[in-house]
Amino acid sequence: MMRIGIISRGNYGGRLARTLAQVKGFETSSASAPDDLPDFIEDPSAILDGIDERVFKCDLLFIYTLHPDITPGVLRLAGIHGVKAAIVAGSPALAGSQREISDIAEKYGMHIEVHEICCGMEECGNEVIDEFTSKIGSPRFEITIKGGVIGKVRVVRGAPCGSTWHAAVCLAGTRVADAPAKAGLLVQQYPCRAARGTSGGIHRAAKLHSLAVDRAVRAAGTK
Repeated sequence: MMRIGIISRGNYGGRLARTLAQVKGFETSSASAPDDLPDFIEDPSAILDGIDERVFKCDLLFIYTLHPDITPGVLRLAGIHGVKAAIVAGSPALAGSQREISDIAEKYGMHIEVHEICCGMEECGNEVIDEFTSKIGSPRFEITIKGGVIGKVRVVRGAPCGSTWHAAVCLAGTRVADAPAKAGLLVQQYPCRAARGTSGGIHRAAKLHSLAVDRAVRAAGTK
């Protein structure tokens, strides 16, 4: 059983907990950071002290603090508690300086990744990350086709937010030619909480799912 810790903030982090509750092989613990935070925090110690330390009893920690003055402190606490790997969710600008994160990773021997969208997570050679991404991460589907129409859709690996399973349910009965584009649209309507109005964020999440369906359709056609 893999232990996953989740530090949420506001609406961010809750969907991961709900997704993992539906997938076998994960045990989760959660803590939260205050939703309403100022843009600049000179002394984050009071906020860090308020985080339930039990969340650090995990193999992999997801951090949704989304604040450059808070996240490095959370990473240090994770390192002190022996967390093996951490995923910082959100824009790199909200994670703190890259140099500071690298120094923390080196000091505590902790693998750290920063992901604007966690549905882009892939195997990387790190034992903890690879175990997690065997089930959760960049989308993968298995699809059956009959008469040019999508039949059964099985999620081999799904996005942490659960959007992959939402798309899978809605794809059944779709014309094969329309399926990749529809998958991308379904993810955007989930609604995805990734950043909008840029070339990344929600558009990348949609593209990843569209490509995953396209690959699954092609694989189904060779069977």
